[in-house]
Amino acid sequence: MCGIIAAVAQRNVEGILLEGLRRLEYRGYDSAGMAVIDTSGELSRRRALGKVAALDAMLTTSPLPGHCGIAHTRWATHGKPSEENAHPHQSGAQLALVHNGIIENHETLRRELEAQGYTFTSETDTEVVAHLLEREARLGDGLLAAVQRVLARLEGAYALAAVHAAEPGVIVGARKGSPLVVGLGIDEAFLGSDPLALLPVTDRFIYLQEGDLVQLSGDGQIGIFNAEGKPVERPAQLFEHGDGVVSKGEYRHFMLKEIHEQPRVVAATLEGRLSEKAVLPECFGPRAEALFAEVRHVHIVACGTSYHAGLVARYWLERYA
Repeated sequence: MCGIIAAVAQRNVEGILLEGLRRLEYRGYDSAGMAVIDTSGELSRRRALGKVAALDAMLTTSPLPGHCGIAHTRWATHGKPSEENAHPHQSGAQLALVHNGIIENHETLRRELEAQGYTFTSETDTEVVAHLLEREARLGDGLLAAVQRVLARLEGAYALAAVHAAEPGVIVGARKGSPLVVGLGIDEAFLGSDPLALLPVTDRFIYLQEGDLVQLSGDGQIGIFNAEGKPVERPAQLFEHGDGVVSKGEYRHFMLKEIHEQPRVVAATLEGRLSEKAVLPECFGPRAEALFAEVRHVHIVACGTSYHAGLVARYWLERYA
């Protein structure tokens, strides 16, 4: 899992997807890939192990022109870093899928699909979802309905985006426990794990809520459905924070940039939240003060560098709380 970007438009989306992947590089990843439906309705895919630059080089010699596509940067969870395990994953020649998160019941679903004759070419849980979706899409009632039925079978936390060559101007996305944002354009629409990936094409976003399902169309139409499958309206928001975070600027890599940015970021975080060296409870919400009075235990769950930050937080809490 790592980063998702998708685009459907009246123009070629290959460059939009590639730039979006570059803007997701700060998250870390081990492979990248893209799938696009061209103007003749054919679905094609390119995947590369390593940096987005490797995918870019592949697209230079073997481009993917088209008006509808999905792309992904992967950080290996199920299966080693390899081109076979990179996203997008396909089932047959018409369906492609990108996915963040973990499908907890993927082994059970995999055995079910293998018993029905499906062949797996990767070690990922994502390919399980792709085959499930291809099976449901055979019923012919549209990609949206197929995704809805598949989601009912999945256990875990995820965000996903799918395309089908039978509907060349449609992208369907879903989120459960993993972020997904809709980018709004004129006669075009976008999906991303992070709005920063979409800032070159839009600054208007809809942040999908837990359990939401979304369908994007090439004319810019957006349909959003809640976890019960009912149509809902979600507010659009203007992104006003700039996109400097996605650029390394003068630094050689993002870790070095983040280290040097810490004093400014900490100061900005504390601004308006401190009064006479005490944190203002109301900055955490209107009910925060009452809730804090009831807190007896604090659990900090983290990994990597966040784990070390958690150890520092534990020291502070134990010493001063």
